[in-house]
Amino acid sequence: MTQIDRSAVEQALASYQDPYLKTDLLSSGCLRSLQIDGNRVTAELVLGYAANNIVNGIGEMLKVAVENVAGVDSAAITVRWEVPAAPAQGSIPALANVKNIIAVASGKGGVGKSTTAVNLALALAGEGARVGVLDADIYGPSMGMMLGVPSGTRPQVRDEKFFVPPHAHGLQVMTMAFLADDNTPLAWRGPMVSGALMQLLTQSAWDDLDYLVIDMPPGTGDIQLTLAQKVPVTGAVIVTTPQDIALLDARRGIEMFGKVNIPVLGVVENMAVHICSNCGHAEHLFGEGGGERLSDEYGVDLLASMPLSMMIREQADGGKPTVIAEPECQISMIYQDMARHVGARIAARAGQSAMPDISISED
Repeated sequence: MTQIDRSAVEQALASYQDPYLKTDLLSSGCLRSLQIDGNRVTAELVLGYAANNIVNGIGEMLKVAVENVAGVDSAAITVRWEVPAAPAQGSIPALANVKNIIAVASGKGGVGKSTTAVNLALALAGEGARVGVLDADIYGPSMGMMLGVPSGTRPQVRDEKFFVPPHAHGLQVMTMAFLADDNTPLAWRGPMVSGALMQLLTQSAWDDLDYLVIDMPPGTGDIQLTLAQKVPVTGAVIVTTPQDIALLDARRGIEMFGKVNIPVLGVVENMAVHICSNCGHAEHLFGEGGGERLSDEYGVDLLASMPLSMMIREQADGGKPTVIAEPECQISMIYQDMARHVGARIAARAGQSAMPDISISED
């Protein structure tokens, strides 16, 4: 019987380069245990980001790699995931029952920020994570409509103090639209708006969330400053279009988050290209390559480049965003890929201190 070389097994496990962590799973600290018992190898690896849709495939690839090692007759490779809590800016205390807060922001309106936020949240949930969405656009809340929550919905109240977020498509949802009349504009000054945001955030009974996605209003005003000073934000996702004026405003957003020590997890470029539904001709209506230039300029990931698609708009308006309406379509696959990239960037921020010691034995 050939004695199994443990270093060869580790090398086989390290042969898989995770496209989201951007390294092999040993270097990233994902190996939890490794046992060699005669001709059999058993290993457990744990990703730091929600990944229901890919863990089985990774496990099969690693099983084949390990079983190609000399002396190995069989291998049992388990790959699963756990979402750690990553650090936030400054010394702001963590929000109860929320591990990570993701701010989805843009420098200007009309770039598809809310659509990105809701599909990102749904994609994270589609990977198995517990996800909530907070609509921080106090003046123009739209998240309830985009998730198909019936008009007039009101959250239940617990202990006369906490709002219980309604559920929609597996998400916990809170928005000012649940607390005000849909047709009545809120004529509030900055301090009132900031107070409303903090009330929605801290008086909502979030139920053990891995990720809370906050859909920010456009700009760099009161809401953004309140978020930076009082809310433990793990990271921000910046949404833009390739248009020069949108990129200019997106730069301001990135600079603002940099000044308040909130890391930018990446850039999402919407309306990157229009594909004619009749002839298939591709045209860059709002410019080309702007998102990539922006991500290169600031050294952050280009998380996704989304097409200008009538389907995305119609499905969001209809209360059933693309990730839910057509989960197998190409656009939904892009959102799922984006969600894994965002989760992996958060896992990298959490660091390997969140991972327990590796257990290695040879019998």
